[in-house]
Amino acid sequence: QVQLVESGGGLVQAGGSLRLSCAASGRTFSSYAMAWFRQAPGKEREFVAAISWSASRIYYADSVKGRFTISRDNAKNTMYLQMNSLKPEDTAVYYCAFSRNKMGITPGEYDYWGQGTQVTVSS
Repeated sequence: QVQLVESGGGLVQAGGSLRLSCAASGRTFSSYAMAWFRQAPGKEREFVAAISWSASRIYYADSVKGRFTISRDNAKNTMYLQMNSLKPEDTAVYYCAFSRNKMGITPGEYDYWGQGTQVTVSS
């Protein structure tokens, strides 16, 4: 089992920044990919960004490219999402996800999920 805990969400004005963190614990041995997804009220969970174990591969959704930066510190088993130039449409619950085998952009490709952290961007 792997446990994931997100932190760093909050309320910010449009144009502001937030940094999310996701700490992994439990059976995290061996390489694994991680990702951020988000879900706004009444909408499906959507892909935000993903990063491979070595960070040699990084994917972003078009909607966040150039504004968000995903990174990870394997020594700390922690992943980050730096979010700049935030927009009201970025408002959602942000979830981190863990995959032992795949680095994809669909929720079904991930094995473990955090509880989520709320990000609210006011206009």
